[in-house]
Amino acid sequence: MLAVVLVALIFLVSGWAASLAVLVGGAGVVSGSALAANIALGGGVVTARTALSKLVLGAGLKWVVVITIFAMASGVGRMAPLPLLAGLAVALIAQPLALNFCARVDRER
Repeated sequence: MLAVVLVALIFLVSGWAASLAVLVGGAGVVSGSALAANIALGGGVVTARTALSKLVLGAGLKWVVVITIFAMASGVGRMAPLPLLAGLAVALIAQPLALNFCARVDRER
């Protein structure tokens, strides 16, 4: 979310509405990813078929949340599409990078 905030500060040059649109686009990805993680990883130990079903359901619902927030922001909120897409893209790019570089697991052998 830090990368989205930095892009929102850059879009602040265009005005408060553009900056808010970037934040809404990024928040859509963050909330969708949180929902997907909660669905996929919640529930304890399950069989492989159930685990795969939960992963697919979580990923599908993530994109439903992202598209719904994007549609509501552009349709009802009348936000500009370019800052919304910028927030969406930055969040989608920054999330795997943050997971790759920040979440190190030390393993003993």
